Amino acid sequence: MPDLNVGYTKAELQQLREAAAAAGMSVEDYVRTASVRDGQHSVFVTTALNFYDGNVAAFDEAFPDDAPHRSSGAAA
Repeated sequence: MPDLNVGYTKAELQQLREAAAAAGMSVEDYVRTASVRDGQHSVFVTTALNFYDGNVAAFDEAFPDDAPHRSSGAAA
């Protein structure tokens, strides 16, 4: 498996050690899990926003009483 060396200040490394210990993990496992989770979160958010954008009109049409009042940018 490829390696990645990342430098941390003493304070940052101490925070990582404490967080890893609280999670019951080694620092290496904690950092790996956190970085992968961050990437997965970004993919999830992008997918959810794309789904919303692609379906909001259909939901508004199907449930007009629950649809928020969207302004078209024109003055009322």
